[in-house]
Amino acid sequence: MATRTTTKKPAGPHTSSSSEPEGAPGSTKRAVASAGAEGPEAKAPKPGADGTESVAGFKMNAESESASSSKLRLPDTSRMRDIAEASFGVAVQAESIIGTDDRRQISPTTSFPWRANAQLLITAADNSSWIGTGWFVSPRTLITAGHVVFIKGSGVPGRDGWVRRIVVIPGRNGAAAPFGSATSTSFRSVTGWSVSGNHEFDYGAIILPTPLGNTTGWYGYGNYPDAQLIGQTANISGYPGDKPSGTQWYDARRITAVSARKVYYNTDTMGGQSGSAVYRIINGGRFAVAVHAYGGSTANSGTRINAEVFGNITAWKA
Repeated sequence: MATRTTTKKPAGPHTSSSSEPEGAPGSTKRAVASAGAEGPEAKAPKPGADGTESVAGFKMNAESESASSSKLRLPDTSRMRDIAEASFGVAVQAESIIGTDDRRQISPTTSFPWRANAQLLITAADNSSWIGTGWFVSPRTLITAGHVVFIKGSGVPGRDGWVRRIVVIPGRNGAAAPFGSATSTSFRSVTGWSVSGNHEFDYGAIILPTPLGNTTGWYGYGNYPDAQLIGQTANISGYPGDKPSGTQWYDARRITAVSARKVYYNTDTMGGQSGSAVYRIINGGRFAVAVHAYGGSTANSGTRINAEVFGNITAWKA
């Protein structure tokens, strides 16, 4: 039986807290109280001086601030629509390009952090098919947007509510699934999204039946004060639907503004990347600061990992 949980109350308060990432399978995972803790990512590539990943051909736009194939039969997702359209329709921009499109493809995807990102193949309650992105936060738990796991206000009979299932394909690289896949029917979100449909509460989790994250590693995450967010680099990598099927793409630009529950940035994204990690690189560790969910003409945005969100993620990953 599928397990779908809506969290009504946040966990206890957290101030400037973070949870460390794991980049290499088998390394020790620790929860720490400092927002600047260093994660054990021995195999992760050295980041650039501007807080971006070292990706061939990528240079942060100052103007706008081979994997081994598995035996899986991977579907062509080029005609599958972004899960955001299920709740918001095509009239609302879920993601957008801000100025010049400077995204770069990640290939291969077998190193950290790329392998900790997963393409999501989503089957809604009415059996319609959609795509999204999620990221590992523990061996069995991925974080994603709330509208990935719970469809709200679609207007289509039988579609609203918890999705039926999600196939998780970490590090997918076109026709290759180097880490296999897992199918989940166990999801989490909060009542701010599932009941109220409030965009400020648009986040959730996917719980896997197997510890696939022990192979891929996972991101850290943190609740950071405004001063440690504004002007910092917002790194995002995921699976946009406007690119070749199942390919992962990366971009990085600056965080332009924050509110109590949202983070705004100029980083380019497109439909299919709903649920991606918005992360900073701190002392070599990859720490998510928001969950990407929305777009606009001047900025994209995600649900901020504040004290409440931090507490819920910590509870879900346990």
